[in-house]
Amino acid sequence: MPKTQQDFLEEARRDIPEVSAEEVEARRQRGDDFILLDVREKDEVRAGYIDGAVTIPRGFLEFQVAGQIPNTDKEVVVYCAGGARSLLAAKVLRSMGYDRVASLAGGITRWKDAGYPVVRDRQLSAEQLERYSRHFLLRQIGEKGQGKLLDAKVLLVGAGGLGSPSGLYLAAAGVGTMGIVDADVVDLSNLQRQVLHSTDRIGVLKTESAKQMINSLNPDVQVRLYNERLTVDNVMDIFRDYDIIVDGCDNFPTRYLVNDAAFFADKPVVHGSIFQFEGQASVFKPRAGPCYRCLFPTPPPPGMVPS
Repeated sequence: MPKTQQDFLEEARRDIPEVSAEEVEARRQRGDDFILLDVREKDEVRAGYIDGAVTIPRGFLEFQVAGQIPNTDKEVVVYCAGGARSLLAAKVLRSMGYDRVASLAGGITRWKDAGYPVVRDRQLSAEQLERYSRHFLLRQIGEKGQGKLLDAKVLLVGAGGLGSPSGLYLAAAGVGTMGIVDADVVDLSNLQRQVLHSTDRIGVLKTESAKQMINSLNPDVQVRLYNERLTVDNVMDIFRDYDIIVDGCDNFPTRYLVNDAAFFADKPVVHGSIFQFEGQASVFKPRAGPCYRCLFPTPPPPGMVPS
């Protein structure tokens, strides 16, 4: 006789221990080493989840769990909305070699009824869910990571050959706030490499041209313009509101100024430089490794290296 849904649940209850919301919270408060695994669908997770939980929809469990929980000896507490799917999911995990698995009795519903908190990631609009949908397929980003990108503030120093591709890709990725520092205007000679700009914007400030291109690509991005050169008088004020500095400048005095200000402001710098067909790229994070000046203590003599 074929098994019914109830048969599968009763079998799972015999094989899988259930733990209460109170027990799970007490263990979290003690700092016990275990993983909470949320097997609800994405739209359910968007409404709130237990802080720190790994999320894998039940239908993808067999395909994704090894990537997110590679250690089969790890203790795992599975939860869903009401406790049924988590029992079945835990039984599948048991068959995959995860021996220390349990199910949260009553699921997140019981958790919330007990007064325990849930967290919600940044709520994305329907358009954003579609725009960034390919990011959601990447485990390293997902919806949570996309929310962080939308909350991020990145400053581009220079909107030329290095700043242009950086700005386009940051905008496409959904970085929510982008500052652009540049005092130059678009010149015809820029257009074979500075892809933020176009022929119809020759003579326009590069910052204004960059804003037009960025917002045409992604209107989510708030673009702040600094139509000025970076100096010792303004650098700290400009850097203050940003999480990351992208150094795309074309001269050594500004490059060293960026390095020194970022060090004192404790801001990481993504650095790039290029000469003909050669280039360098690096990330300088204050107090976590050397800075640009540590590697190159003094700039070359004026005129020795072309900009």
